[in-house]
Amino acid sequence: MAQKTVIQVMLVGPGGEKFLPSYATPGSAGLDLRAAVPDPVTLSPGDRLLVPTGIAIDIRDPELVGVVASRSGLSLRHGIRVAQGIGVIDSDYHGEIGVILANDGHAPYIVSPGDRIAQLLFLPVKTVELRVVDSFVEGTVRGEGGFGHTGRA
Repeated sequence: MAQKTVIQVMLVGPGGEKFLPSYATPGSAGLDLRAAVPDPVTLSPGDRLLVPTGIAIDIRDPELVGVVASRSGLSLRHGIRVAQGIGVIDSDYHGEIGVILANDGHAPYIVSPGDRIAQLLFLPVKTVELRVVDSFVEGTVRGEGGFGHTGRA
């Protein structure tokens, strides 16, 4: 079994450990992030809301990134998603994690204290050096074709 990476976490809001992220099952890829709100908050259709999680993390390793992703059930049933697609938590960020939620549904959605609102994944990062060139040495089969260029399968 692979050795687990240890990430330090600080509880930064009221409510303590009840907002601590956790894996729902042994096979879960993401930790469930919870809403650390003192009272229920309504997210109206078409609106966005910054929801605190009550935690800060210390990734420290520049070869890791924290990724905040939507929960599929919230998206399917209520139209609630992470507003910017995904959230990125850099290895040197130590502030409270906030999740920007958007309501694409047709009804108001109530975010209650402790609700599971998003998932937190940790992924490897490869930093690169960009080099400006006039042309690429070798082409590819695809070339510059995009937006459906490869056809339908």
